[in-house]
Amino acid sequence: MTTENAPMKPAQIRLTKRSPAYWRVTFDNPPINVMGPQTVSEFQQLIDAIESDEQLRVVVFDSAVEGYFLNHSDFTARLEDLTSMPPGPTGLPPWPDFLVRLTRAPVASIALIRGRATGNGSEISLSCDMTFASREKAILSQWEVGVGMVAGGGPMARLPHLVGRNRAMEILLGSEDIRGEQAEAYGYVNRALPDAELDGYVEALATRISKFDKWAIGQTKRLVNASLSPDVELGAGWDACIGSLARPAAQHGIKTLMDFGFHKPGDAENRLGYYLGQIHR
Repeated sequence: MTTENAPMKPAQIRLTKRSPAYWRVTFDNPPINVMGPQTVSEFQQLIDAIESDEQLRVVVFDSAVEGYFLNHSDFTARLEDLTSMPPGPTGLPPWPDFLVRLTRAPVASIALIRGRATGNGSEISLSCDMTFASREKAILSQWEVGVGMVAGGGPMARLPHLVGRNRAMEILLGSEDIRGEQAEAYGYVNRALPDAELDGYVEALATRISKFDKWAIGQTKRLVNASLSPDVELGAGWDACIGSLARPAAQHGIKTLMDFGFHKPGDAENRLGYYLGQIHR
């Protein structure tokens, strides 16, 4: 993870401190913002910093890669590089550990989605306190069932609280691309704003919250979070995800998508929902 004024080094997450109370976290892993072991390690560094900073009140997640907020996992990386990482302080593996800690942190978290939030991007949105999306350019997706997998970042635990059980089933089992306006109508995001208004709206809200009392923010979050499913449910989803990767159905689905052009810029990434429907034809 790089920070403003820090020496340049290869990184996939960029941290900019707009003020002591307001941070921006920018995903920057071109060309399509996939998430691999390095990204997960950087997320662990990030959440350590968020939890330990006494002045921080609000963090906004956005992207520097055009067309992509945060994408699916990196299927060209070695799985053992991910599964061998030690658990985080919650006792959960690093990715669900990050998501749980982000939700529980005494800091307001906001996802600003412009482009695809596929799998991991959707999961970080569900772990944030608020999500605002571009009406024209945002696409959210929990695509895993379509390729024969189980999602690993807890959308089964988080989505029903936002959209209801039936719509959660539609999103998860349908594995379709959900555009900004539909996501707003379902409650998947707080608002889908015209793209030209998105940045200004989020900036104004984040700046406003950054001026409020940190104790009041943290206590309010703690009380609202009492309605969430137990954190262990995210760990169960992770275990199911890792187990699903070895199944022949998932291996076939991923290979077929790769043959379609998945995992590189192009139509298969841009219209992932459509191509998932072509796997078993």
